[in-house]
Amino acid sequence: MRVILWIILFGLVGLICYRRYKQGKFMAVLITILSIVAAVYLGLSAMLFLTQSRVLYQPSRGYDYNPADYGLEYEAVSLATPDGVALVAWFVPAEGAERTVLFCHGNAGNISHRLDTLKMFHELGLNCLIVDYRGYGQSTGKPTEIGTKIDILAGFQWLIEEKGMRPEEIILFGRSLGGSVAAMISKDVHPAALVLESTFTSFDDVGAHYYPWLPVRLFSRFEYNTLEAVKEVTCPVLVIHSPDDEIIPYKFGQQIFAAANEPKQFADLKGTHNEGIYDNGDLYKQIWQNWLE
Repeated sequence: MRVILWIILFGLVGLICYRRYKQGKFMAVLITILSIVAAVYLGLSAMLFLTQSRVLYQPSRGYDYNPADYGLEYEAVSLATPDGVALVAWFVPAEGAERTVLFCHGNAGNISHRLDTLKMFHELGLNCLIVDYRGYGQSTGKPTEIGTKIDILAGFQWLIEEKGMRPEEIILFGRSLGGSVAAMISKDVHPAALVLESTFTSFDDVGAHYYPWLPVRLFSRFEYNTLEAVKEVTCPVLVIHSPDDEIIPYKFGQQIFAAANEPKQFADLKGTHNEGIYDNGDLYKQIWQNWLE
């Protein structure tokens, strides 16, 4: 339907320009073309400005599975944020675990879509707490940039207050959008380590990558500046990225790694942004195992 509308639109424009051209109104033709180009450009810019939040945050409300479906014992956790949002989280313990992963998931779905990763952490002998951001799953509220940060901080605080853990026993792990959230709070809470997987340098950089012909940096409503945050992180950093990532360019992972302080490590994953960890599960697990050792 959209293609048909565009064909009709350009057909009408072409007809108008042709008639004016035949009438010898060359300046009128030029003004018509420039006016249409400007209108389309401004219209696309306005559309991107208004739909940023919907493009960035793509939550699912229903839970398809829970850890028990994967043979994992777990604790259903309710978190209350300082600004009055009620969050849902799952804590999956591992016997004899010395470290706990605080999992900041990506921009789509909810915690029920990350169970393969939770199972892998369990097999590696790591506890894991995964939190649904506000507006995701059964968490209340609507997602915002500051809100995602507050939500993960609530999970971090729960591990300290309810589980008696120290910051140096907690690994902050973020995938895609979650990597930016993890980096932003790591510089403040000083965890045992920070792991960034398939993460972008900043929201502006992603917009400029996809729409280089639009002034996205001028009307961006979000920052999510991972690159600047990681410069202030003092704990060990692991960056995982695939050269085949079709959504978040590989160069973003390289730039984040270059900006991070020592000690740091870079690991190449294989496959696409969303499927790489599943299509290359053994490699992904080996990356974590090697780094932990």
